[in-house]
Amino acid sequence: MRSSRVISAFALAVVLATGLAACTEKRDPGFQGWVEADMIFVSPDEAGRVTKLNIREGDEVKVGDHLYSVDDDLQLADLNQNKATLANAQQTYDRAASLNKTGSGTQANLDSAVSALRVAEARVATSETRMARRKGFAPVAGTIQQIYFREGEMVAAQRPVLSIMPPGNMKLRFFVPETELPKLAIGDTVRVACDNCAADLTAKIYFIATSAEYTPPVIYSLEERNKLVYLIQARPSRPDALRVGQPIDVYLNPKTPVAEKR
Repeated sequence: MRSSRVISAFALAVVLATGLAACTEKRDPGFQGWVEADMIFVSPDEAGRVTKLNIREGDEVKVGDHLYSVDDDLQLADLNQNKATLANAQQTYDRAASLNKTGSGTQANLDSAVSALRVAEARVATSETRMARRKGFAPVAGTIQQIYFREGEMVAAQRPVLSIMPPGNMKLRFFVPETELPKLAIGDTVRVACDNCAADLTAKIYFIATSAEYTPPVIYSLEERNKLVYLIQARPSRPDALRVGQPIDVYLNPKTPVAEKR
């Protein structure tokens, strides 16, 4: 009876010691960061009213897809006016060329008619280009991230109607203290973790800041506050598994598969 009590006490001491060791073991908190993306903004060259939207937020688009249209009344009027000027310039040129052949006209008149015809042709080409640009087409393939102007709304010149996020433009931004900087290099792979994300997410570092800055306010770690840190940016291996603005934790040493360890 006494021996069993001794064994039980010993087992309890072992369990308590193991638990205490586990509690005091230093846990790697990783580095806090978030997901960002370099958006592609599509905007009209001139102000106008949005007359048609062919997409919705979240739609996948390919290069050349028609995204939206802006009213073209003013551009159409300008095109018609320049076409009329071109017709007159063509008549003047034909008359000058005919007179020059018979010797009744002068070379100066013919040169002037040629110059006026070329200017008129250039203005028509410009007007046609302005007309064509009243329609917005996708310059890249990606996902419609946000629509800023809807049908019926006025959009100013060079103000984006919508933004597109190409998958390759997604990036992770995180900060590391100076003491950890020597452990990182361009091309290194880091492990990425976030709430309810897949366990095998990684990213490759493509940018390391050359100058330090203070911890940004979006990171609330008391331990990191008032310390100088360096901005690191990395491209995720699976951008489809992340969302813009999502908070993440970054770990310097990715988990090594069991097969590789062996």
